[in-house]
Amino acid sequence: MFIDTRSVDGGSTIESTVCIIGAGVAGITLALELDKYGIDTCLLESGGFEPDDETRDLYRGNTVGLPYVFSDGCRSRFLGGSSNCWGGWCRPLDPWDFDQREWIPHSGWPFGFRTMLPFYARTHELLKLGPNNFKPSFWESAIDRSDVRRVPLVTGNVRDTISQFSPPVRFGKLYKRALESSKRLRVFLYANVVNIDTDLFAKSVSGIEVATLTGKRVRVHAKQFVLATGGIENARLLLASNKVQAAGLGNAHDLVGRFFMDHPRLMTGNVRFSQQWSRNKLYDIKYHYQNSAVSAHGTRIASQFALVPEVLERERLLNARVWFSSIFYGEGSAGAQALYRCKQAALKKEQPGWNLNQDIFAMMTEPLNTFAYGFTRLFQPRSLIKGVKFQVIVEPSPDPNSRITLSLSERDRLGMPRVQVDWRLGEQVKRTFDRTLALLAADLRQSGVAEVVLDPSLEGAEWPSALEKEGTWHHMGTTRMHDSPTQGVVDRNCRVHGMSNLYIAGSSVFPTAGANFPTITIAALTLRLSEHLLKELRASIVNISHALGEETTADAGGFAGQHVA
Repeated sequence: MFIDTRSVDGGSTIESTVCIIGAGVAGITLALELDKYGIDTCLLESGGFEPDDETRDLYRGNTVGLPYVFSDGCRSRFLGGSSNCWGGWCRPLDPWDFDQREWIPHSGWPFGFRTMLPFYARTHELLKLGPNNFKPSFWESAIDRSDVRRVPLVTGNVRDTISQFSPPVRFGKLYKRALESSKRLRVFLYANVVNIDTDLFAKSVSGIEVATLTGKRVRVHAKQFVLATGGIENARLLLASNKVQAAGLGNAHDLVGRFFMDHPRLMTGNVRFSQQWSRNKLYDIKYHYQNSAVSAHGTRIASQFALVPEVLERERLLNARVWFSSIFYGEGSAGAQALYRCKQAALKKEQPGWNLNQDIFAMMTEPLNTFAYGFTRLFQPRSLIKGVKFQVIVEPSPDPNSRITLSLSERDRLGMPRVQVDWRLGEQVKRTFDRTLALLAADLRQSGVAEVVLDPSLEGAEWPSALEKEGTWHHMGTTRMHDSPTQGVVDRNCRVHGMSNLYIAGSSVFPTAGANFPTITIAALTLRLSEHLLKELRASIVNISHALGEETTADAGGFAGQHVA
């Protein structure tokens, strides 16, 4: 059921078995899983069903590192979280992304790719994906179109990979009915957590303080708490909860907020295809993104290039993904940008400040640019394609100095310190851009697919200004996972080191980021966390029952008649 926290009596205490803070991909996934077993769950969402400016403002802060936009349009503070502005790209991390790679400091997950396989498989229903198969040959044979073909790769340095598209799932909309109809799940809207209270030694959470923008204050008590507010807000809330530990919760080793990561993205180079490859849609983002022509098994797909793992190790590179991006007549004009925003609106993507009437006016004032851009995107006439560039995203190297901190002078309306984002990218990232493109360009030339002219090298130079507007807004790493409390904020089960009942869900626990889109991994990790929590809750019920000399009852502790294996 849904409850407007603004209507709850001030000073009230809400009791629950599990309290989840944040109703985005991780929070809603976890809540739905717990609900299957009848667990009494309280899910707290800062916003309502739709975006509003007052709530959105709580996200805002400052950048003190690389120029970086990290609030409006790339995060959404209402039911569904960042799934409201998600493009739908899905691909699991590569197996070696989980490994400790000696040429990448601070790399390595506490477990390997095989551990994640069953949970990745379960995400396909959750995210409305197609078959659990990411082999390029499987999809190429099923599509069977002359303009959707894999290119020949001849050097052995480069491979092609497949991503699937979720519709994309807007969690707050698709799962609204399930959340509303549950008898054991209460979703509190307009509920902003402003402090996590603990015992005197910060070993367990005793409750959390919740505030509304209308001035109401309530508390939540639970057996287990899960923080799922995103890669920036998770760190912010831990750092701000400093009544017992001055440095913040989970921060005994000064790790909370450090290792902030995002995937840097650039448009670069110039590609001139040979005639037989000039209309291929499979690798071009202008044509493969959510395009029914590039689909099979009821699923839209895309293909990208990557280096094989042996080359990454030999050249000591990070992971990366590359695809083509055609440049159309009219691209960059006000009319073309308006048309693009209208398409995003059709996909129900949150766009703060978007105004349909203004975009219609922009398209009417530039009819030629608007028509040419849309026509070229649909039909690919060569005469209206001005050129083709590479679009590249690179895995960021984990850097403890790339971090989230709290402002010492600025606070939001609830009295919470605003965040400061110090995003840093090192020379290894630049070298990965350079070498990935050089090796791909050589392969395209040798195979006769295209001639390539590369831009000047990035290594040793300043980052181009385009980095700011070509970010991916995948906020990761700020509460990283590691078996040792001196190297990670959470353990392999996502429990905060040194605390008995505080867990963290979402991409903030990623030790490394890979070069793939994080949503599917967020969902898979959350499904893994749900299994662990269910076992923990079952164990606590058994222990209590044994201590009381009673048999375990089916309904004990909010399991509503269902046992957990």
